[in-house]
Amino acid sequence: MRILGIDYGDKHIGLALSDEMSITAQPLRSYTVKSKNEDIRFFKDLTSKYNITQIVMGLPLRMDGTEGSRVKKTKRFAAWLKQALNIPIVFWDERLTTKQASQIMRKQGLSHDKKKELVDQISAVLILSSYLDSL
Repeated sequence: MRILGIDYGDKHIGLALSDEMSITAQPLRSYTVKSKNEDIRFFKDLTSKYNITQIVMGLPLRMDGTEGSRVKKTKRFAAWLKQALNIPIVFWDERLTTKQASQIMRKQGLSHDKKKELVDQISAVLILSSYLDSL
C-alpha cells in the first residue's frame, strides 16, 4: 500500500510518495496544473503506476486553526480528485510546512531557482511524513 502526499497550489502541486510499507516519505515531483483532462489523466496514471491506495492532502489552515479561502480551494480540488480516482483522501494540517521546507533548503545551500523548484515537493514530504508518523 502506497500513500500519495499532496501539497496543493493553484499552479504547482508538490507530490511525495510513501514506501510500500507506508513508513517513509520521499519526494516524487512537482506537477504543473494544466487542463482538467490532462490533470486527471496525470493523476490516474500516477495512482495506477505506484498502486496508490490513499492520498494525504495538506490542509492550509490559518495559524489560529481556522479555515480560509485556501482551505476551500483545497477541498474543492480534493473532492474533484476523489470523484475522479475513487481513492480515499485524508486532510492533514500543513501549517508551517513551506517555512520548514525553506529552512531545509537554506541549510543545504540550494540556489534560489532550485529552491523554487523543490519547495512544493519538500512540503509534500513534510505533510506525508507527519501523517505517517501519526500512524
